[in-house]
Amino acid sequence: MPFSSLGISPELLRAIGDSNYPAPTPIQKEAIPAILNGKDVWACAQTGSGKTAAFALPLLQNLANVDRARPLCVRTLILVPTRELAAQVGESFRFFAEYLRQPVKVIAVFGGVSINPQMMALRGGADVVVATPGRLLDLLDHNALRLADARTLVLDEADRLLDLGFADELASIISRLPQRRQNLLFSATFPPTVRALGEQLLHDPVRIEVPAATATDPAIVQRSIRIDTARRTQLLRHLINKHGWTRTLVFVATRHSTAHVAEKLRRAGISAAALSGDLSQGARTKALADFKAARVKVLVATDVAARGIDIAHLPAVVNYDLPRSTTDYVHRIGRTGRAGESGVAVSFVPTVVEEHFRLIEKRQRLRVPREIIAGFEPSS
Repeated sequence: MPFSSLGISPELLRAIGDSNYPAPTPIQKEAIPAILNGKDVWACAQTGSGKTAAFALPLLQNLANVDRARPLCVRTLILVPTRELAAQVGESFRFFAEYLRQPVKVIAVFGGVSINPQMMALRGGADVVVATPGRLLDLLDHNALRLADARTLVLDEADRLLDLGFADELASIISRLPQRRQNLLFSATFPPTVRALGEQLLHDPVRIEVPAATATDPAIVQRSIRIDTARRTQLLRHLINKHGWTRTLVFVATRHSTAHVAEKLRRAGISAAALSGDLSQGARTKALADFKAARVKVLVATDVAARGIDIAHLPAVVNYDLPRSTTDYVHRIGRTGRAGESGVAVSFVPTVVEEHFRLIEKRQRLRVPREIIAGFEPSS
């Protein structure tokens, strides 16, 4: 099924041609027609399933003929849980809007940086605002924008919005929106809190469920290596050098570990950057940009900071520390092996976390044989 069969305009089809989408993904096939028809949508889809384009394309098409004369109004509001995801979604909207006859003003706003440039950017209003909840409320308090004319609300990664404690902020923002609007809710999982929000927010929604990418995805080669905790960094260096990985995304458990591991790699002559919530927004943006552009070979990140990262041609992901939840395991390894490419996901399994990795295997219905690398034999 080509995109043209979904009712997408020629201008947007031209932008799609510049992207990496040869054909609509399952979430795009179902969501685009529903959104074009003004329906509320309740969609369960993992990151990497093409969901940003699934709502960006129809929303841009619906904006094409909107009168933009009134100042300080927002036509489409998209709420996201992290700064990185806000920037990424904003970039996607601008990319797809490139060939539209009437320019679309897209503004991404988030904390960690000065509010003043964002207030200046919002002068005269915006067609699309992508925001983290806290910064949006700050801007509303400064009268930098208004929500009275918003036609569409999108909650992207709603489960993470609620996990990160944004429930009160969401309630405050929703109370300032007009009652008559289109609501789109995208979430990787639907725990009770998200279900309750969906029931409250959506009106006769189109329900879409795209099965999550499984941990048995054949495009991703999984490995688990027994190793002493103290020798993980040495093993990481060995694997990077042996396999010639051009880029490696390394997940660790704490903010402190991101800086610690990255510094050890740099001392060993491997370019590395850290990405965590402790960094300024400028430093976070630079670290991610340097990694995407291959100016650094290794990005060491926590789970929260890594939300929203979409990196093309990523050959390897390493679980330096195992994730706490089995869902996060699938989310992590799904960063590689994307868009028809192959990749490898390596998990370090010291003896103290063996039981936890067995639980991950059980929940994901898989078995990843333990390896022992010569020269890195565990002591126990």
